Amino acid sequence: MARKETHVEVAGDVVRVTSPDKLMYPLQGWTKLDVVEHFVACVDGALGGVFGRPCLLKRWPKGVEQEPFFQKRAPASAGERVAIAYPSGRTAGWFVPRSPADVVWMAQMNCVDLNPWSSRAEHLEQPDELRIDLDPTPEATFDDVRNVALAVRPVLEQHDLIGWPKTSGSKGFHIYVRIEPKWGFRQVRRAALALARAVEAEVPAIATSEWWKEDRHGVFIDYNQNARDHTIASAYSVRPTGLVSAPLAWGEVPDAEPQDFPMGGFADRYANAGDLMEGIDERPGDISSLLELADDQDGGVEIREYEPPSEVRLQTREELRSWWQER
Repeated sequence: MARKETHVEVAGDVVRVTSPDKLMYPLQGWTKLDVVEHFVACVDGALGGVFGRPCLLKRWPKGVEQEPFFQKRAPASAGERVAIAYPSGRTAGWFVPRSPADVVWMAQMNCVDLNPWSSRAEHLEQPDELRIDLDPTPEATFDDVRNVALAVRPVLEQHDLIGWPKTSGSKGFHIYVRIEPKWGFRQVRRAALALARAVEAEVPAIATSEWWKEDRHGVFIDYNQNARDHTIASAYSVRPTGLVSAPLAWGEVPDAEPQDFPMGGFADRYANAGDLMEGIDERPGDISSLLELADDQDGGVEIREYEPPSEVRLQTREELRSWWQER
């Protein structure tokens, strides 16, 4: 008989887990409690990826083979919340995790992947994380993804920035860069675009920064993940694939495969390797030189790139083309 609830202890706190035997990953046979125990095993690292950041609650109440729903307005059972305003004039109180128990609470809410903002509640409009999202086109291989990731590192070093790589838990790859919270979302996004163009120039056969899908090839360096209100699955998240978004040492990147990091058994990986993103906050970087590069790329004139609105609506291709032509 399925249990109605159980309790787990994490860092001295006790968290109630309802329906612990609910099947979240039918293919692997993993239950809700299995997901909770994954986050308990790597809770320090998982908390590091979301600490102080507004989090979108992506909830899978019927398991990963059914559609999730996305909750910006955190329920009353949440801990700290921050009010975020939208162009429509509406506001929503987003959940802001601060403790190991908060991470486990998100798993209790049927969140298998954790989706934080790139800024923290203390400086909501100034991101402290530049995110490089490598998104392969259908014809690209994961070898292409790895090679583009390896091309990113020296470009970052040219601008005195440090990249922290991780698998996405799906087909792509992420590299996070801690930055000082001095710039707004638009500037950080513009710096990411300049970086994407520079990487594309280094490996043009396999990398692209083209916005339109039909113009892309190889691996798309998705700079728009740095727009306001965008979220990416954070480190140690479990994806619907059953694979963990696993931080890596740079020496592991050339041989890493997404399938190397299933949730089942990941606790052993974490116990042996520790949190490979532990030092990310130690030296935040300056994106001024990337913004100077953006000026050079644009001929000294800032070119406005298309940025989807925070309140998503359907737009036709003709509407988007018109947006560009007007500018």
